[in-house]
Amino acid sequence: MTQLIRSLQGDLREGGFYEGEVDGIWGPMSQAGWDAALASATLRQEAGIPPAGSKGAPALAWSAKVSPAFSARVQQIAEQLHMPEQGADWLMACMAWETGETFSPSVKNMAGSGATGLIQFMPATARGLGTTTDQLARMTAEQQLDYVYRYFLPYRGRLQSLADTYMAILWPAGIGKPLDWALWDEATRPTTYRQNAGLDINQDRVITKREAAAKVQAKLERGYQFRRSA
Repeated sequence: MTQLIRSLQGDLREGGFYEGEVDGIWGPMSQAGWDAALASATLRQEAGIPPAGSKGAPALAWSAKVSPAFSARVQQIAEQLHMPEQGADWLMACMAWETGETFSPSVKNMAGSGATGLIQFMPATARGLGTTTDQLARMTAEQQLDYVYRYFLPYRGRLQSLADTYMAILWPAGIGKPLDWALWDEATRPTTYRQNAGLDINQDRVITKREAAAKVQAKLERGYQFRRSA
């Protein structure tokens, strides 16, 4: 968590929102900087101005389903996370999968886990990011992207494939593992396996990273049909 706060402080300082020490301690100055950054993003959004540093609305997978400001911010996030060229498309595919293609900031997990929003933030995860699932649900999709960025920030530089990008959401221990790595199996993790049995494509009672990523890969390929035209 200290490293995450340092990274956020560094980003806020670079953006001119924070003048304190980059010390990994979230105090009043850090909170004020974060509030100022959010306020600035909101004003830019309401004025129809793409996020600072963006080059317009890129034609990403699924970009026809979201606002130009949303697409521009996703592209910016991918760059800030040091992802490859396709990184923004991967993020869009993950959010399409997690939201049932709605890209709704308020969509809830149907199983009743309390998970909410673009990447299905769990209540404990939301609290760790300084918010709640109720607050996240009241945000616009563009505003919630700031929390998507905060969530992915600890994995900066490690998201070098679609599978690893999705692992950061589903099961971070899988980041960097080979595609045949087993996430869960019925014998050793029966409850978790049952909760995710829909990912077991070959029904061998083992869910591999490849199988889990296949669902998101399908969303990526489908998403190319919904790219915003230039």
